[in-house]
Amino acid sequence: MRSIVPVLTVVAVIIALWYAACVPMNIKFALTMAEREGAVIEPEGAAARRDLSAIGLALRNPDQWGDTLAQDKPRLPAPHQVLVELYDTVIDKKITSKRSLVFHGWITLSATLLGFAIGTVGGIVLAVGIVHSRAMDMSVMPWAIASQTIPILAIAPMIIVVLNSVGVQGLLPKALISAYLSFFPVVVGMVKGLRSPDQMQLDLLKTYSASKGEVFWKLRLPASVPYFFASLKIGIAASLVGAIVGELPTGAVRGLGARLLTGSYYGQTIQIWSALFATAILAALLVAVISGLERGTLKRMGLGR
Repeated sequence: MRSIVPVLTVVAVIIALWYAACVPMNIKFALTMAEREGAVIEPEGAAARRDLSAIGLALRNPDQWGDTLAQDKPRLPAPHQVLVELYDTVIDKKITSKRSLVFHGWITLSATLLGFAIGTVGGIVLAVGIVHSRAMDMSVMPWAIASQTIPILAIAPMIIVVLNSVGVQGLLPKALISAYLSFFPVVVGMVKGLRSPDQMQLDLLKTYSASKGEVFWKLRLPASVPYFFASLKIGIAASLVGAIVGELPTGAVRGLGARLLTGSYYGQTIQIWSALFATAILAALLVAVISGLERGTLKRMGLGR
């Protein structure tokens, strides 16, 4: 109970600030609509209000505050509007409907999981090579680091275009973009984990005449497990971002990225925010699954609490 109270307090403060921000963000349109309906607005006329501060306009017209929380296309939707949209698109709509966030979420999740699998396997292989080969350490690791300096928004269209030119479409291009983002945390985490045993432990195995393979399987790999799961949590979130980014350059009509795209096309800010919240919820669930696997694995290894 004590741990829940601080969390609820922070959430309440965020929601209060969110509602407060809706008033100045949406006040100008609310004043325009109220003036058309005959209400007395200060100052009168949209031209007179164009260059005035939104906060100042809100303070001078408190009667229109309620209107800022109920607009169809607000600049900043209120929390209850986002919740209503989430309920409508998650609960009320059939999961086969193209307006269902569950339908779009599954499309994005499929690319996320495939990309995460590719990135994880690739990251582990690279990490093992880097730890056991000085040549790979000196050559591959700098390139892996440099690859992350390239903005994903720049490289995603290139990947899509190149793969489309050879007839590869659908899930795989988005998965490769996800893998591009998720492999790096796995590489770094696994390299750190595989190198975590100290020299005394390595020397002890040498006194037992252990081979490199035995050192890897009996010492390096078990020692890397906590680092591995920590990197997986980062990698799965990055993979989800990659899947969404991969949907944007193609003008996709399915997936959470497509919901963001169509919402921006038609000014449907409530749709955009509901898709963002669905993405955050999906990311939290994926990280929670990884955390559950981590607890179970570490407990079986005798490292869990």
